[in-house]
Amino acid sequence: MIRNALAILGIALLANAAHAEDYLSPTNERVRLSLGFMRVSSSTGMRLDGRGITPGTPGTPGTAISAESDLGLDSSDFEPKFQAMIRVSERHRLRFDYFTLDRTGQTTIAGSPIVFRDVVLQVGDPVHTDLSLRTLGISYEYSFLHREKFELAATFGINDTDISARARVATQLRHVDQREDKAGPFPTIGLDATYVLSKRFYFDARAQYFKLSVDHLTGTMSFYEVAGLYRFRPNVSFALGYTAAKADLQSRQKNESGYFNFDSKGPEFFVRIAF
Repeated sequence: MIRNALAILGIALLANAAHAEDYLSPTNERVRLSLGFMRVSSSTGMRLDGRGITPGTPGTPGTAISAESDLGLDSSDFEPKFQAMIRVSERHRLRFDYFTLDRTGQTTIAGSPIVFRDVVLQVGDPVHTDLSLRTLGISYEYSFLHREKFELAATFGINDTDISARARVATQLRHVDQREDKAGPFPTIGLDATYVLSKRFYFDARAQYFKLSVDHLTGTMSFYEVAGLYRFRPNVSFALGYTAAKADLQSRQKNESGYFNFDSKGPEFFVRIAF
């Protein structure tokens, strides 16, 4: 991915040498590709109840835990950033986003046992944990305000989200490998804005939100981003920004009850190529 990004950047720089003063307003760009990274700090809370011995019977209540404090997950990490936009016409465009957060942790259970779905992590167990959140979003955007220096669009999208957790214990006396996965497409609504300060500087900001309540499963998820961009060349910009993602999911389904709370935020840097 990094090699491809550098190749695209090199081509764009060569192409711009012949058009150094051809600055198209960001509100009129037809194609955008943004590649970079985020430095995110995260906090995660969860509880996964047991499924019960027989179908339909209540299981052991899960233990409410902090994944960072109790399972040793890193509270901060670097993650890739990817966005693309295609403008179909002056007011209509499509946006593609990919957000991923993969973390691992290793710790020894202390204090009291932890009920993690169908297993009990005992005090003294050396536990290796994996936790990931992946979201691929496709959004349609309609610019109800479109000017040379300002654009504001309403967005409607579908986000395919996957949340997975895994806890493993491997000793001479104990072998545990418990996995949990939740996935599904979720609709989102939001706003997307661009404000142009000058030929070289402009700002982007956007927000997306969804709320779900179906089949004893409720939840909300939101994404926010703001960035300031400097146009190094007519088609190449460097950006510094801030991004935040938050998810609150609760399940009261039989044999799948529990909750997952997630909050991640931090600065980002990316390179944007636009035409």
